[in-house]
Amino acid sequence: MTGDDGLLRQAGLPSFTRIIADSDLDGLCAAAVLKAANPGAEVRFAHAALVRSGSLDHLIDRSTAMVDLPFHPQCGWYLDHHQTNRPSPSEEALFVEAGGTCHWEATPSAARLAFDVLSPYIDLSHLEEIMPVVDALDSGQITREEFLDDGPILQLARSLSMRESEHMHHVLGMFSKGATLAEVLHDSAISKHIARAKEERVLAQAVVEQHTKIVDRLAICRMDEKGVRSNGYLVTAWAGERADACCIIHGYKDGSIDTPERPALSASFYANSFLQNGQGRYDLSRLATALDPTGGGHANACGCRIQPPGIEVNLEHWMGLWNDREKALAVQPR
Repeated sequence: MTGDDGLLRQAGLPSFTRIIADSDLDGLCAAAVLKAANPGAEVRFAHAALVRSGSLDHLIDRSTAMVDLPFHPQCGWYLDHHQTNRPSPSEEALFVEAGGTCHWEATPSAARLAFDVLSPYIDLSHLEEIMPVVDALDSGQITREEFLDDGPILQLARSLSMRESEHMHHVLGMFSKGATLAEVLHDSAISKHIARAKEERVLAQAVVEQHTKIVDRLAICRMDEKGVRSNGYLVTAWAGERADACCIIHGYKDGSIDTPERPALSASFYANSFLQNGQGRYDLSRLATALDPTGGGHANACGCRIQPPGIEVNLEHWMGLWNDREKALAVQPR
């Protein structure tokens, strides 16, 4: 089922001893694919702000594989699919010249990219069932009916975070060692986290209903200081046809990017994927990078940190761009 470092060399792929991956379902599944290829590799879960702030620099070298995170020129193997993370041609050329390997593709998920790269060499058939769901979740292809049904895979996805490191590594270990989706979902140690995620969604729904306002077809949800988090699906499902996109404020004024249990203030922007052509209207990454040079993600799903002097001034700036969105945020034809 699993491979080893020698298998990677035989396949012409880079060897690695450490994997750094995003701490969502996509990052976890991508890390599981890589760890299946090299079971001895250490795995660290992170998020984009930690990479961009330099907080992980001491962990990143040519023996590090990075997946579903911003590009780092000192890593050895870079795999990603976010448009704003893609290294420029000159950056990629320098990276490869220095011994790095770059796999960047506009796949629906980073896990799909890792799966496609490694499945010719190792047996990943146990992940075939979950891969379409990971693709759909990460690329905004979940239907409103599927979201409202809130099946166990969606609950598993919401249970994952850097606050639950032991849980993350347990799920990772099962998937990397060949466990099926059913085995993972019915594992007693995992099922309690799935139950927790189901309960937390009820609390998040209440915050959405009480603290979201729609301004010029942008749903602004204030989850800051509330102790709950959500992605855009919950807000856009609530907004329905009244909003083209949403902005969710998370975190705490006294938080930090280094404390997962009390994160720094941040904003996430999501297109309303439940609308016809809802993802192809505006490039929301321009909002995410307007004030924070370390912000980014996809055109339809991205985020950034709140910049001084604070939330209200940040929102005022974003609303200025949003009000002129047909020009400032319009998706350019290719």
